[in-house]
Amino acid sequence: MFIHIFGFRWKPGVTEGHKARAAEEILDFRDNIPGLIEVYIGSNVSPRGQGYSFVGLMQFTDRAAADAYSTHPAHLALLEWLVPLMDPVELDFET
Repeated sequence: MFIHIFGFRWKPGVTEGHKARAAEEILDFRDNIPGLIEVYIGSNVSPRGQGYSFVGLMQFTDRAAADAYSTHPAHLALLEWLVPLMDPVELDFET
């Protein structure tokens, strides 16, 4: 099992529409990315969140599936419009 955790700090000017689109597209990965078992996203409620307000966790069958996700066309399409809107942090580990 491979776990991918991510958080976004939104840049100024990001709208609720942008945030909703990001959430929708990320959740749609569940049905379209081979080896992706589950996706969880939500608002960070930690008082130590350092401004990372949008967070998520993806569970993959293994590291190879997670590596393939990073170059999957659906993921690349998301990154194309999303990257300019946020500062990300990512954490990955195998279980």
